[in-house]
Amino acid sequence: MLRTHCCGQLTSKNVGEQVTLAGWVHRRRDHGGLVFIDLRDRYGLVQVVFNPEISAQVHEVANRLRNEYVVKVSGEVEKRPQGTENPKLATGEVEVVVRDVEILNASKTPPFNVNEDVDVEESVRFKYRYLDLRREKLRDNMVLRHRVVKFIRDFLDARGFIEVETPILINSTPEGARDYLVPSRVHPGKFYALPQSPQQLKQILMVAGFDRYYQIAKCFRDEDQRSDRQPEFTQLDLEMSFVDEEDILTLTEELFTSMVEDVTPAMRVLKPFPRLSFAEAMERYGTDKPDLRYGLEIRDLADIAAGCDFAVFRSAIDVGGWVRGICAPGCGNYSRRQINELAEFVQARGAKGLVSLPLGGEQGKSVAAKFLTTGQIDEIAKRFEAKEGDLLLIVAGEPNIVAEALCALRGEIAQRLDLADPNLLAFCWVLDYPLFERGEGGGWESMHHPFTAPRDEDVPLLDSAPERVHARHYDIVCNGCELSSGSIRIHTRELQEKILRLLGYGEKEIEQRFGHLLEAFEYGAPPHGGIAPGIDRLVMILAGEETIREVIPFPKNQSAMDQMFGAPAEVSDEQLKELHLKLQLE
Repeated sequence: MLRTHCCGQLTSKNVGEQVTLAGWVHRRRDHGGLVFIDLRDRYGLVQVVFNPEISAQVHEVANRLRNEYVVKVSGEVEKRPQGTENPKLATGEVEVVVRDVEILNASKTPPFNVNEDVDVEESVRFKYRYLDLRREKLRDNMVLRHRVVKFIRDFLDARGFIEVETPILINSTPEGARDYLVPSRVHPGKFYALPQSPQQLKQILMVAGFDRYYQIAKCFRDEDQRSDRQPEFTQLDLEMSFVDEEDILTLTEELFTSMVEDVTPAMRVLKPFPRLSFAEAMERYGTDKPDLRYGLEIRDLADIAAGCDFAVFRSAIDVGGWVRGICAPGCGNYSRRQINELAEFVQARGAKGLVSLPLGGEQGKSVAAKFLTTGQIDEIAKRFEAKEGDLLLIVAGEPNIVAEALCALRGEIAQRLDLADPNLLAFCWVLDYPLFERGEGGGWESMHHPFTAPRDEDVPLLDSAPERVHARHYDIVCNGCELSSGSIRIHTRELQEKILRLLGYGEKEIEQRFGHLLEAFEYGAPPHGGIAPGIDRLVMILAGEETIREVIPFPKNQSAMDQMFGAPAEVSDEQLKELHLKLQLE
């Protein structure tokens, strides 16, 4: 080894020892004779001192050092002079007096300061990701990610799970997004697909008798990017045989709770995890991904609105729309400008407008108050459990627009009032999803995926009322972010074929795309189910980041481009010829 110790390893216990360190120049300070260098590696910083009285030659080299030079130094560990200690550093009590130095590699001036936590344009950070990853925050995120994955592996290994790798080159399967396709050279005109998830493969492993499987799986989806999406992402893929929903919910809850306590003990977990039905989540929060760190629950005002003279409310009710709202505590004194900002906020999400109703002395500012009786206002306030000084915010219109607008407004008010505790992890389960939803063409689509089992008691409804069939499906949500979907799977050929036909697949396509799975079901497939939490999203939440790009070593940008490698990129005509492909760009 080129070094005897790591930079972050030295303490007062090492005083008097001769050590050799290697790392990067984090910061250089020249005090008119003595040169101080903060030397950095993955494990931390330590101060090293170059004294011309000890070695003029070594001191001359120190004068040439600049930020991000890679150097090796040897010397003696000494206590820092009294009053110069740095309590912010683990090594802050000591310094290394250098007697020998070697420049292992020089560095150009970096395009941004690695030794400062300053905002840098994302495109620059991604192009020079190897420099970005040297910065403390990114380094800590990568260490956190490692610890999360290691905890998962240890946790599941202790409970009898085995890790099985599944193929990356498979056939195209329906998982809710476009596939990335890979042309085959040896089979002209045919394509592999990169897996959106190992869904069918893990079910086949259940048929094979591996009743407790997991994998830290790479998945690929060709979909539009956003803060919690990447073209390639990582998930914990987990499947179990001979289980029901309760087994998987209990195991997952134990995994997440114990992980947080072990990996991020400063964070608190709301436990046991609340359980909401899909209908209840939509009713109370306007979304199936609710943030439960705060209240601000949505309340239905349809019955009150139906009996009032306010045209905005009545017109919505008359066409089957919703009249619903939230209570913003202590915001009854909001100015007209602030109210207009909130109105524009919901209008940007499709709402026609926002009705504001302050309670107390500010009530005269409300247009709605002029059309409501005192009794109706009191009844509305009671519905929200509101008090004087609060502000009621109401939206009327089409149900899906009202839900989306109020869900977003709920988050906006929580942010303005600082209601979301950043150190609280409010996990919850969302259950009882419909099995199907209507697609754009009017046909049925899977709410989750085609392999999700319906409730046993709802199976007869598949022939008469598919819209009333509920799935044995469950989502886990944390702080308003969906971390995972899971379900009990279909394990018989007859039921799986029935579901696929309802989804519009013809017999030929069923056999072509699912024949291997259906045949496997005929050889003694056990009842099974699983879940697949997203590793990237989980680490993002634990790290307190706003986007998964901050916890992925080499992410793509919002346009799904790798700015360091320049991918995707053109390929040569010769490569296309080998693959029997021609480009037709429009």
